[in-house]
Amino acid sequence: MGRFGWRTGAVVVVVALSVLVGMVMLAEGSDEKPAPPGPSKPTMAQLDFAVWGSKEEIAAYKSVVDDYNADSLDTNVTMSSWPSAAAMLADVRAGKAKPDLYLLPRSELAATIADKANLPLLDLVNEREIPIGDDFAREAVQAFSVDDDLQCMPYTVSPMVIYYNTDLVDFDAMEAEDLPVPKPDHSGWNLAEFRAAAEFASRPRQNTRGVYIEPTLRGLAPFIYSGGGQVFNEESDPTSLTLGEDSSTDALRQTLELLRDPRLTLSAKQLGQRTPLQWFERGKLAMIAGFRGLTPELRRAGVNFDVMPMPSLGSNQTVGDLNGICLSPGRPSRTEAAANFLSYLVADEPVGKLAETGYLQPAKLTVALTDEFLQPDLQPAHAGVFTQSVRNMIMPPLMTQGAQLQALVKTDLENLLTTPYFEDLQASLRAIDEKSRSLLDPDYEPSESPSESASGEPSGAASGASDASDGATDDRSRD
Repeated sequence: MGRFGWRTGAVVVVVALSVLVGMVMLAEGSDEKPAPPGPSKPTMAQLDFAVWGSKEEIAAYKSVVDDYNADSLDTNVTMSSWPSAAAMLADVRAGKAKPDLYLLPRSELAATIADKANLPLLDLVNEREIPIGDDFAREAVQAFSVDDDLQCMPYTVSPMVIYYNTDLVDFDAMEAEDLPVPKPDHSGWNLAEFRAAAEFASRPRQNTRGVYIEPTLRGLAPFIYSGGGQVFNEESDPTSLTLGEDSSTDALRQTLELLRDPRLTLSAKQLGQRTPLQWFERGKLAMIAGFRGLTPELRRAGVNFDVMPMPSLGSNQTVGDLNGICLSPGRPSRTEAAANFLSYLVADEPVGKLAETGYLQPAKLTVALTDEFLQPDLQPAHAGVFTQSVRNMIMPPLMTQGAQLQALVKTDLENLLTTPYFEDLQASLRAIDEKSRSLLDPDYEPSESPSESASGEPSGAASGASDASDGATDDRSRD
């Protein structure tokens, strides 16, 4: 019994020690944190991309967004769309839409910066090694650069060119008649060749007219710049138009001799019946100025057309229609995701998909020089004119008053192209310059008669005598 009793006591001691050790270990481990959970699904960043344009453009943007969402593991992009930039901006500025990225016309860049509604991009672009210095048109990059930073990413760029009806303007037939014609490569033409084409196409029996140029600052600017003139007195923060300066006046005098000729351009009656574009599509107008966005519409209209650069009065110059993609500020948690999506948007494949619509001319040269944009099997035959003309674009100053300025001088510019006589063209142009100062110059003090020209006539009004150098007599009431 003693032997078994000893063993029983030993067992009790061992059990007691085991329980004690367990209690000590439990006490020591009571402060330890629970094991971390297994890997979880990453949080998806939600972005909204705001765009505008035709149905075909919107569909292309949607396809690009869908492709991105299909491959992205951490970001989901929704897209909001509007038929026009004005409609989109109205909703954005009213707070009805709050996109993370949005398409912006360059003409609205000044107001966007003033409203602090964009996030400068240069650091974000450099971090993602987007080659803006090599792959993008320099003119487009400069157009969206302010204060040594890239304010929005240049996306589309389209220079103003001349669309012409190839049935009405036949350069081979003109050459056979010893008329001045441009070089076959469509690299450029002068004002004499431009006028010859307008005269050749103006056929009274067929009721066709040769040319129409919009009487706006943008419509006349290529002719002014080409003739050595300037539209504004400063490249930034202008305080006045400079249409009345000698070089600008000389360029306009040459231009108006053509554009005011009633035999060659649309009459007031015709303009009251249809738009210039509608006359062009009907085969009754030979030449019209426009941007790349006209191309798909003219293809659908069935008119035979091609393009030429804007005519030269001494040098090849034009203006441009540019759009960029901006990032909204104030959302740090979404900035990186938005910048990553922007990096995808400017890759060749997405840009090419948008270029294939025919509406958009990419700011990215690696796509603009490919068949995705040039579309050699479709009109126009010389689509390279668009890409070649980019280097000749002159950017207007960034202004918040652009729309107001256009409205302010609208009637005066229309009078330039419709008034039969000018006693003194330069005085009338200087009156327009003076009027512009009332809007652009904060220190402006009006003259005694700012609305009158030096001749005593209202700006652009008809006077009793004609300056022969100002062009032919015009009668816009004629058919």
